[in-house]
Amino acid sequence: MRYKQKRRIKLIIILAIMAFAAFLYFQHGINLGLDLQGGAHIVLQAQPTEEREINDTVMSGIQSVIERRVNQLGLTEPLIQRQGSDRIIVELPAVDSPNEAINTIGRTAMLTFRNSAGEVLMTGEAVKDARADHDQYGRPVIAFTLTDEGSKQFANITRQYIGEKIGIYLDDERLTNPTVQAVIEERGQITGYESIQAAEEDAILIREGALPVPVEVIETRTVGPTLGSISIQKSIKAGLIGLLLVAIYMVFYYRFPGVLAAVILAIYGLILMGTMAGLQATLTLPGIAGLILSIGMAVDANIIIFERIKDELKSGKTLRAAIDSGFKRAYTTIIDANVTTIMTALILAYFTSGTVRGFAVTLGIGIIVSMFTAFFVTRNVIDIFAGSKLLRENKSFGVRKG
Repeated sequence: MRYKQKRRIKLIIILAIMAFAAFLYFQHGINLGLDLQGGAHIVLQAQPTEEREINDTVMSGIQSVIERRVNQLGLTEPLIQRQGSDRIIVELPAVDSPNEAINTIGRTAMLTFRNSAGEVLMTGEAVKDARADHDQYGRPVIAFTLTDEGSKQFANITRQYIGEKIGIYLDDERLTNPTVQAVIEERGQITGYESIQAAEEDAILIREGALPVPVEVIETRTVGPTLGSISIQKSIKAGLIGLLLVAIYMVFYYRFPGVLAAVILAIYGLILMGTMAGLQATLTLPGIAGLILSIGMAVDANIIIFERIKDELKSGKTLRAAIDSGFKRAYTTIIDANVTTIMTALILAYFTSGTVRGFAVTLGIGIIVSMFTAFFVTRNVIDIFAGSKLLRENKSFGVRKG
């Protein structure tokens, strides 16, 4: 009775994991990259000022700030590159509000603290962090933290202006104009927002820093996917055919355990899609290649496990003993093979960018999910059926006793 209860609990856990993965997938979906769905093409031109001319250092600073802002918007796999001496091209995967994204990316975002005469008392360079939050009355605000030097400077300013107003400006737009009632040092709030979304947009600008010089949007257009829909459909079709052939081979060679392997592969695919949706990962064509490669690793793990179990059965062990020993022997091999691949994926993700990084991230996620599937799902599914008539010592795993 205890064994049947354990099997029932294992089955419930696996079904719960599958249900949660399906929920994440249908709730969030999979983000597609520029090559699969297209997006917005924006050309920004740097504008020189009296204080600064346009040079390579300034353009590198603009590109760096824009990259940080795009990452904070959650728009993954963007294309950001320089064009000529004073332009930057930004291509973003399809977004719900492209105009808002353009406004956030292209604003100069110079934060200043000014007195009633309009004199600048402190700039945003003294701000260490800024996050959208709610005050004690539930109103949306930006809670900011100052650097050590900024804390000392702001304490002196607020001490000097107690009872007077200090306006907080983003570029030339006044965000709030509070009256200083006490000395403020390390932390403060910016009020006056109608929604938490508006506060978060400005918080991103403050947090990621101002552009070295203003930029002007000189071109905005929608671009289609770089790959035609026919190419995408052919890629999907080829992947499905490959999976079907793998499943047929597994069933032919390993009998009923091969059927279980095909089912486990489908479970792996569901968990993988749910994980990618939950992490809001972006899928590109190189990412699809990473997924297919990770599927191959998942199949390889099952083959290693089944071969180890076959070896144990041939040595004369009972089915349960062979399963236990086979999994123990397979774990080391699977871990060695997968950890080395994960290390390669981490190196690619850290030192590269764009679609190569997307391939590495997708491959890494797929490998981690395949290891979880092999160590938890495969083991428990085989344990569930180990006591059934579908697995017999003299027929299971294709073993023939002479």
